[in-house]
Amino acid sequence: MNHPQQPTPPVHQPGQDNIQIFGLDIHNPVFAISAVVTVLSVLFAAVFHSTATEFFGWLRPAATNTFDSFLAVAANTFVIFCIALIFTPLGSIRLGGKEARPDFSYPSWFAMLFAAGMGIGLMFFCVSEPISHFSTAFAEDAGTAQSWAPLAGAAGNAEEARRLSMATTIFHWGLHPWAIYAVMGLALAFFAYNRGLPLTIRSVFYPFFGERIWGWPGHIIDVLAVFATLFGLASSLGFGAEQISAGLNHLFGLPVTDTSKALLVVVITAVALYSVIAGINSGVKRLSEINIILAALLLLFVIVIGPTFAIISGFFDSLIAYIRYLPALSNPIGREDKLFFDGWTSFYWAWWISWSPFVGMFIARISRGRTVREFLVSVLLVPSCICILWMSSFGTAALSQVIEQGSMTIVDAALELRLFIMLEGLPIAAITSFIGIVLVAFFFITSSDSGSLVIDIITAGGKINAPMPQRVFWAALVGLIAIVLLLVGGLGALQAAAVTTGIPFAVVLLAMCVATCKGLISERRSLLAAGR
Repeated sequence: MNHPQQPTPPVHQPGQDNIQIFGLDIHNPVFAISAVVTVLSVLFAAVFHSTATEFFGWLRPAATNTFDSFLAVAANTFVIFCIALIFTPLGSIRLGGKEARPDFSYPSWFAMLFAAGMGIGLMFFCVSEPISHFSTAFAEDAGTAQSWAPLAGAAGNAEEARRLSMATTIFHWGLHPWAIYAVMGLALAFFAYNRGLPLTIRSVFYPFFGERIWGWPGHIIDVLAVFATLFGLASSLGFGAEQISAGLNHLFGLPVTDTSKALLVVVITAVALYSVIAGINSGVKRLSEINIILAALLLLFVIVIGPTFAIISGFFDSLIAYIRYLPALSNPIGREDKLFFDGWTSFYWAWWISWSPFVGMFIARISRGRTVREFLVSVLLVPSCICILWMSSFGTAALSQVIEQGSMTIVDAALELRLFIMLEGLPIAAITSFIGIVLVAFFFITSSDSGSLVIDIITAGGKINAPMPQRVFWAALVGLIAIVLLLVGGLGALQAAAVTTGIPFAVVLLAMCVATCKGLISERRSLLAAGR
């Protein structure tokens, strides 16, 4: 019996439209537009320092205030989309075809996707965010729209403020960000491995544009992806530089200046270049596994040496509080906490979206051979559980020092310093603080390495093994962007860059959901028709 063949688009070889010049393999015009516009933007910010500082100071609150509801609806849509796919027959489709098998073991796979996904952010915000939410929630009464407290506060109730602060932190680091990454990763993996298209963002839109994805519609999509990745990644590296500088000052008394931060970015970016040259199997994989080991040791130390019972019970209590507050936190309508909603939640959703091309493509590259269901359950739930454990452990340890010991040092400290202040309240603080600094540095390296790899793939038209100088170029450019943003506006400029690149890319992600559904349904029909 003859079965109908699975429909596939015309073959387009990755990089077939590229131009080879000066030892580079450039996908014209994506490489040229991305590189030129980014370099000019960096030069403008560096030359017109005061203008750039004023502009970034205005940009972030203006963007989040205008698009806060849109970002919330988009993030909720991604979560619903992923959960729905898990429970449909489409979940049985294997990425790469029925005979495909995974390239990496579960431990290596989890280590790489977790380290690339949000490593620096976990280190920066694991103490600073719960403390920020607690201090505002405890101090403020409910019902004021100008409140920085989540859901407008807990009106002096310390226990309720603690639950609310942990539920809010988990909300920002749990299902929603990983659903954003999962949407991008699944779409790229399916169209690359099951449809034979290049591993680049434009390939996902073949159901909409057909052969036109090789023209300007595809060029525009890929350029947007490069901008989102560059500035989203640079924002994270800037956070890392701020925290490493604060840690070195706290531990060794090294001065915290713009020059020291810039030098720090230069040094760590140089180390990242070595990992870039070593490649994914020797560089990213090895450093990711080291990261996970060090992070696990630090987490275990905080749980065992810190308030163990409070941390264990707090994990479950925080999880219950997260479920309880989830509907209110994810609802964009009639918010009484406008400042919090715009300043925290909207920023996070835009930041995660700006990271999605980088993280999604990286996850797609290492996920061949997984079923759709296996992919979504693993990418959506496993990292979320790890993030919840991490945040609840460090957050509970810090909140215990504030609530039970009456220590206000953490509350009064700068965001980038709060982790080290919390560790100072535990034994061998010098050793654990140094491990924390090393962890941030390693996460910095793996993020820079993975990000430059992804940008290189996009700007090479989906060609995975483009010339090494191109990856070096993009890794160096990300470091340069981080330096300039730190100098012209500090954390505010970093956040503004992430928000403004993430907002337009949210539209791309929403369209990806539709394209992925169309592709999976077509694949399912073909398999059924072929008797598989």
